[in-house]
Amino acid sequence: MAQLRHDHDLFVERDVTVVVVGPEDAKGFAAYWQEEALPFIGLPDPKASVLKLYGQEVNLFKLGRMPAQVLIDKKGVARFVHYGHDMSDIPSNEEILALADQINEGELLTP
Repeated sequence: MAQLRHDHDLFVERDVTVVVVGPEDAKGFAAYWQEEALPFIGLPDPKASVLKLYGQEVNLFKLGRMPAQVLIDKKGVARFVHYGHDMSDIPSNEEILALADQINEGELLTP
């Protein structure tokens, strides 16, 4: 989440809303968000409802949820999905911002 916080202004400039979905309950999530002063939206998902909707993998040998990034356009269409194999397998902000630019310019079509 540090990388998202670092470039948050660049996401805002592109009219991109960052939403982080996590396994904690609402109270734990809110405490973490407040403690870290995160500038984006946090969505607690303790029952894995959102996880199941987007097909995010859980691997108990790797300590829980695998990383996933989804770019959704303003019409609610998922334009880009990346499922990571571990916590180091996350696209860079530069990649995500470039994809956001393509979506905003109508260049990235539905997969």
